[in-house]
Amino acid sequence: MIASSQERAATGMYERYIACLNGRALGALGEFVADDVAHNGRPLGLDGYRSMLEENYRDIPDLHFDVALVVADESRIASRIRFDCTPNGTFLGLPVDGRRVVFHEHAFYTLEEGRIAEVFSVIDKAAIETQLRP
Repeated sequence: MIASSQERAATGMYERYIACLNGRALGALGEFVADDVAHNGRPLGLDGYRSMLEENYRDIPDLHFDVALVVADESRIASRIRFDCTPNGTFLGLPVDGRRVVFHEHAFYTLEEGRIAEVFSVIDKAAIETQLRP
């Protein structure tokens, strides 16, 4: 099946968004994220979304988004993102304390006018719990 130009545009935007996150170039975030963006049902706005990411970078100094799968159309993107990182202290209520963990996030994005307007994200916490067991 051949992707439409709208699907390619959405996928290309998402690839640039992930590059922005990995480059920690949050000044460019507004190019990809709507001013009134919501995350998991919480209206954060662009500034709140940026603050959330800054907190993630503080809590996980080696945070890197490794996209394993992307499915897109003109108004939605679904992705599976792999993380291999060492969170500081407590992460998702778990005492990770700088131990290396590998897990996935499943994220679903709604696009409006070519930018991310809504994000629903689920992290595989069970995978982290399994790795932390003695």
